Amino acid sequence: MAGLSYRTLLVSETNSILTITLNRPERRNAMTPEMQMELIEAMEKAVSSDARVVVFTGAGDAFCSGLDLSVLQEMNDQPAIEYRAGAELVSRLFRTLFELPKPTIAAVHGAAIAGGSGLAMICDFTLATPEAKFGYTETRIGFVPAIVSAYLTLQVGDKRARDLLMTGRLFDANEAHRLGLVNEVVAREKLSASVQALADVLCANSPASLAATKRLLAAQHKDWLDAAIAEAMEANAQARQTADFREGVASFLEKRRPKWTLEE
Repeated sequence: MAGLSYRTLLVSETNSILTITLNRPERRNAMTPEMQMELIEAMEKAVSSDARVVVFTGAGDAFCSGLDLSVLQEMNDQPAIEYRAGAELVSRLFRTLFELPKPTIAAVHGAAIAGGSGLAMICDFTLATPEAKFGYTETRIGFVPAIVSAYLTLQVGDKRARDLLMTGRLFDANEAHRLGLVNEVVAREKLSASVQALADVLCANSPASLAATKRLLAAQHKDWLDAAIAEAMEANAQARQTADFREGVASFLEKRRPKWTLEE
């Protein structure tokens, strides 16, 4: 497993812990379709590996800053058939993470924004430093935080999900902890040790029992999640075709205030 080569990830395995590091530090580990596909591949291969725990982290100063700007630009020029393909890829990424039979830990030391927040929060355990920042910022660029909304609502309930998704505001690790999205806030210099300590606890438990527990928890939400994600994928695809999305991406790239329409 550790010997596999990826363009956007670093994957290593030590003492039954598989670490997947998002490795685009010059772009604050912003996601591209290539990274999303590599993350899916790395997780699928982790299932058959000897690893007992999977840890996600980011190289450099950020965990993951969301979609790469180049991807946002390309969205405005894509034919309609590509809209659903993009939504399906994001859906597959998050569902693979949610249903991974091995325990997952996100070690967040910097920004985890939009899809980066989704990646961090869908893990079974999320540890974050006080400097970490989170946010579901899609509405700021005329987009819809569609697929991630299903998982967020499961975690924090409808009212709190509406707050985070509709305001698009950033929030820190301490608020994320109060909301139940972060398990523990730890000092930056103690993050690795805290992740290791948690991984040690998980590795001491029965792998079969952990996998069965995760299957049980996933099954309890399956019907609701299936329906929610189907709705979310349609919303995602439709949002990419709106004038507000085109304006939001353009204003973001041009670093100016957007001029919204009144269309719904």
